[in-house]
Amino acid sequence: MKTSTRQKAGCRYLKVEIAALERLLRVLIRKIGFILCLLVLVGCQTKNQPTNIPSEVKVARVVSGQTLEVLGMAEQPNLISQVRLIGVDAPDLGQLPWGDDAKELLNSLLGDGNAEKSIKLEFDLEAKDKFDRTLVYAWKDQVLLNEQVLKQGYALFVARSPNHKYDQRLERAQQWARLMGQGIWNPEKPMRLTPGEFRRLYR
Repeated sequence: MKTSTRQKAGCRYLKVEIAALERLLRVLIRKIGFILCLLVLVGCQTKNQPTNIPSEVKVARVVSGQTLEVLGMAEQPNLISQVRLIGVDAPDLGQLPWGDDAKELLNSLLGDGNAEKSIKLEFDLEAKDKFDRTLVYAWKDQVLLNEQVLKQGYALFVARSPNHKYDQRLERAQQWARLMGQGIWNPEKPMRLTPGEFRRLYR
């Protein structure tokens, strides 16, 4: 009789221990799953970041009001790469006269003459656009070129996730240009189609 009682007590004890172990195992599985999710997210973000890219480059050519060709972004210092200004949607070059005006403004912001034009590049979360251009914030003598193109009214501000580092600053620049009637916001000669609408219609 005593043996049977001890066996029952032992069984109850084992059941309690097994239940406790199961609860601990479930907690551990949840924690491991959470850690694995974090690792996947960090891994994806790391892959999306530019690697081995110096922050300072030389401008080879202004392509448009939002795109530059630069030297010094890869291991070969003479290799030309295209970079696109984050948050800036400049008129297409075929969208006259605003496309040419935006390009000329960006040229003037970089400095006139034949002097070497160096800029510093700053990056955000997403590294490339669908055309394989590197997405950047471009600085010239501590002036944010993305902001100036918008502030002088030669482009639209377009926020694109996940690159939001300077969204408020860029949006304020556009608000200023609109208030002052600058460039594409000139009430006497406004731009009728957004760059996106123009591209959809004429490309």
